[in-house]
This record gives sequence, C-alpha cells and structure tokens, in this order.
Amino acid sequence: MAISYELEAQVRQDKGKGASRRLRRAEQVPAIIYGADKEATPLLLDHNKVTVALQNEGFYTHILTLKIGNESEKVILKGLQRHPFKARVLHMDFLRIKANEKLKMHVPLHFIGADVAPGIKEGGLLSHLLSDIEISCLPANLPEFIEVDVSGLGMDKLLHLSEIKLPQGVEIVALSHGRDLPVANIHMPRAEEEAPAAAAGSEATPAEGAAVPATEQKAGEEKKEAKKEEKK
Repeated sequence: MAISYELEAQVRQDKGKGASRRLRRAEQVPAIIYGADKEATPLLLDHNKVTVALQNEGFYTHILTLKIGNESEKVILKGLQRHPFKARVLHMDFLRIKANEKLKMHVPLHFIGADVAPGIKEGGLLSHLLSDIEISCLPANLPEFIEVDVSGLGMDKLLHLSEIKLPQGVEIVALSHGRDLPVANIHMPRAEEEAPAAAAGSEATPAEGAAVPATEQKAGEEKKEAKKEEKK
C-alpha cells in the first residue's frame, strides 16, 4: 500500500488564542504555512487525519502536499506543538519549498550491521549517541532517514559523522561547521565492568573470624579503657 504524504487544509479566518481553543474543541488543528517569498497564511486541519499521518516516520522528513481549496502547495513540516500530557496536536508549522533552494532538516538515523560488528561479537553493547542529524540538500534529494553502517565497529571504538555514507547531494550541517561529532560506540556491558571492582572490594573486607591487625586491636582496647574511665 502506497503511503500518502498529502493533507487537506482550509484557510483559517478566525485568529487569536480564543479562536485556536475553539478550533481544538472542534477537533481541528491550527496551523500556518510560510516561506518561498509568499505571505504567511493561517490554516486549519482535521485533527484525526493529522494524528494518523504523524504515525508514519516519513511524514516528518518527506516533501508533503498541502491541498488548500483548489490549490496545492509543496511543503515540509517545520514545527509541531503537542499537548504536554494529552494525545493532542496543538499547532503545526509548514514551510513552502523551492526546487532550486537548499533546505535544512533533521532526519532520523537508522543503524545497520550491528549483528556482524566485531565489538558486538566480543560481547560488547552498541550505544547510539545521536538519534538524528541536521542535513542540508535540495528538496529532490531529501532522504527520509540516513543509514549508519556499524558493521566494522570494534570494541571501545567510536564512529563519527564524517564516516557516514551520505546519499548524493546531501551534506551534514555539523561537519560544515567543523564539528565531527561521535554517532555511536561499542563498549563492554556495565555489569561486567563493575564486577572486578566489586570483587576487589570484597577481598578488602575482612571475613568473619579473620584476624584483626594489631593496630586495630590496640585502638579498640584504648576505646574500651576510655569508656571505663568515663563511667568512673
């Protein structure tokens, strides 16, 4: 079944907080569309249809089609405001796109190859240090996600942004600013790391019935004598 990245919207006439609250009670989502050298336009969308669309990861990074009356706009989802504890969308921001202008987007990372990574075979655990990255590209080159191949990652090794194989025409924003951030690493499980320390601690604690060093015996005897003198 093909995934649809299309939503129907209407131009919103009422503005202000009071109007937005009324729209939400009517199961509608206030929104705005802007960019591409056009005037910003307030919109409203059906909440149930929005909720269904947001269940698809690709909706957040794909080029979307907004049908507004008899017109269609190519946009990306630029902002999303949710209720802090209710399953409700409060507001959405859509940015119009131009085919010849680069855009910046955060896209999720999909990690592959962990099952054959040398560090995993040695008993290590893979940690994801980043879950998404900001990229820059033309709309036609916008990927839904970036694959990160960790199949060659060894124990106690890091994989950095510069090691990610990118689709054609896609750049990582952080790298353009000289920030080659770590993305993933493989390390020993913490329980195994702490085990030697715990064993060392148990060895340092005298077992029951073991001989007490002479210095400790003398200190104990001096404390007992002091207590007897206090009672007198």
